[in-house]
Amino acid sequence: MKYQIVIAGFGGQGVVFLVKVLAICAGNRNIAFLGTENHGMSQRGGAVSCDIKIGDFTNPVIDKNQADLMIALERNEGLRNVAYLKLDATMVTNAKDKDDYPALPFKGFAKVDAFKKAENGEFPIQGLNVYMLGFALVNDKKFPFSIEEIKTAITQMNAKVAAQNIEILDKAMKDAKELK
Repeated sequence: MKYQIVIAGFGGQGVVFLVKVLAICAGNRNIAFLGTENHGMSQRGGAVSCDIKIGDFTNPVIDKNQADLMIALERNEGLRNVAYLKLDATMVTNAKDKDDYPALPFKGFAKVDAFKKAENGEFPIQGLNVYMLGFALVNDKKFPFSIEEIKTAITQMNAKVAAQNIEILDKAMKDAKELK
């Protein structure tokens, strides 16, 4: 298996958390993985993007036109990193319903206004990252891990908030299925 994911957002949105959850999934199956944690201006709410390569790779950085999936926790950060996606990639993005996206050539593209859902109390804003991961699970048919593997990794990552994160993940998957 070879699979590459870009996760883009702002500091404090949980980009690094998602990389760690996916790394745990790979480790649990004894699959090689490499990940980057680009903290940069993350502590000041600045742009953060991280890569994770699952499979036999020697360099952790994803080159342009190589990523299979992008999870964009914020619209503009998704657009800023779009050059890393393959043409047959999937992109899931957190964008307002009224946001227009330029025409994108990717096979899989899905957007949801996760900020609005959090503001409406559908889930705590701290779960935005997990919500978008659930959205990706439904929209990317080539996603390398099962739902159960993701839930196990979330529990291993932080058992204290695992139940809440799994509830958010389930909600996201239900919402994504309803939007299809």
